[in-house]
Amino acid sequence: MPVTSEAAATWTGSLTEGSGTVAFSSSHLGTFPIDWKSRSEGSDTTTTPEELIAAAHASCFSMALSHALAEYGTPPERVDTSASVTFKPGVGITGSHLNVNATVPGLTPEKFQEIAEGAKTGCPVSQALAGIEITLEATLA
Repeated sequence: MPVTSEAAATWTGSLTEGSGTVAFSSSHLGTFPIDWKSRSEGSDTTTTPEELIAAAHASCFSMALSHALAEYGTPPERVDTSASVTFKPGVGITGSHLNVNATVPGLTPEKFQEIAEGAKTGCPVSQALAGIEITLEATLA
């Protein structure tokens, strides 16, 4: 049975002078500000579409990896994943780099790397991002 997730954005003004907000239907945290300057120059206080994609990629990959490890017979104790999504103004989103560190008893680093690569390929968000380069750095804790 399909599940649909929703978010909404409001924008006022031109691309470079305007600003807006984004909100998630599942969150009671309110809205998050968005603007072009943060997107094109970076910001520690204002979100960007790429930060939202990074959150989706990191969480999806963590779930895919956890599932793959359990299927192999070595469920993880912990999986910590970050995703860094790169945006180049005038070009677009150019890549996503996954960095995962996991605690998985009874697994060799080589097998962990193999399973992590499979999870990267099988992750639905990775599949949705098939038009960009996706890289992976995977280490055991």
